[in-house]
Amino acid sequence: MAAVQRQIQLPLSKALGIALASLRVRLGRSLLTLLTIIMAIAFLTNIWASRVFEPPMRAAKLAAQGLADVANIEAGGGTSRMVWLISLSLLVCTVGITNAMLMSVMERFREIGTMKCLGALDSFILKLFLIESFLLGLAGSLAGALLGQVVTIALLARNYHGHVFANLPWGSAWLILLASTAIGMTITALAALYPALKAAKMQPIAAMRVEV
Repeated sequence: MAAVQRQIQLPLSKALGIALASLRVRLGRSLLTLLTIIMAIAFLTNIWASRVFEPPMRAAKLAAQGLADVANIEAGGGTSRMVWLISLSLLVCTVGITNAMLMSVMERFREIGTMKCLGALDSFILKLFLIESFLLGLAGSLAGALLGQVVTIALLARNYHGHVFANLPWGSAWLILLASTAIGMTITALAALYPALKAAKMQPIAAMRVEV
């Protein structure tokens, strides 16, 4: 009886190429998943940025009107409300992204079965889906964070006019941008991890029989 040949681990570059090709082939689903991530992170960023950006602008506007004491009171409150709103937006963000990633992975069980029949290792399947989720998470989270900040600044400019750019905390703006992007990427990766592990461990025939 002939010995089974050693299976070859494909390089990371090959997994990246397949992941990019898969995103192009499944462009409609990829764009829908990307849009879900963008809207979820934009919502989180908008809530977060509004609570951080608005107090100094409100204080500056009131101070310009000679209401310095009121400005100090206004600038100092709302911490617990900010925590509650950010927590709520983070929950909505998590649910939206998790649902999109679960559907994205589960609908491809047949494709997974085909790849495993052709000799793909469990680790390669897992690596493939994690790369895809990383790419979607990076693009969607960054776009969502930027969109959330732009919308927030535009809304504040409507109410505070010239006080916006003069009193915008740019350090906090960059921090929120980076933090929102990191949160989105983390949620996307975690959301794809469980179904990707489940798919990678399935027997090829069982994966091809799954109806989604």
